[in-house]
Amino acid sequence: MIIYAICLVVGLLFTLISAVAGHFFGGHDGGDVGTGGHAEAGFDHSGMPGISFFSPMVLASFVAAFGGFGIIFSGIKATENVWISAPLSILGALCFAFIVLWLFNAVFTRSQSSSESKVASLVGQSASLISPITENGVGEIAYVQGSTRYTAPARSEGGVVIPAGRTVKITRIVGTQFYVEPSQ
Repeated sequence: MIIYAICLVVGLLFTLISAVAGHFFGGHDGGDVGTGGHAEAGFDHSGMPGISFFSPMVLASFVAAFGGFGIIFSGIKATENVWISAPLSILGALCFAFIVLWLFNAVFTRSQSSSESKVASLVGQSASLISPITENGVGEIAYVQGSTRYTAPARSEGGVVIPAGRTVKITRIVGTQFYVEPSQ
């Protein structure tokens, strides 16, 4: 029963400390694990919003639930034997952890929105040249999409010079590089 109590306390303390530390100190320097550098997202390499089962928060939920279920099951006469209470506690903790995982992913997926434009839809759109494009050089354009103004590096098609202030048309996008030509 002491193991169950320790698991419950450790899981709850980890969750509490993570919430407080994350609120006051950020927590955005977790290194790149395929989740945009957010360690709280776990080791999910999909790059999609959400968390994996190996997220510290889900694992802490599992540990706390194991302790909680263990205390409950060891207090019931029919399941007080450790050979019965431990497997039931593991099963209950797994169910609880999967519910937590599902809830977090549901919240992250539904609340995920971005102010970033959909780059593929920009081809053919007009933009303003903020800084000139030198011969075979790079300049900077500004364009508006979804009522938001964005800037991006740009090269001219054919490597020709285009002075600043000109209106250009986006012809293609390669990576983060926009290719433009002067508008007629």
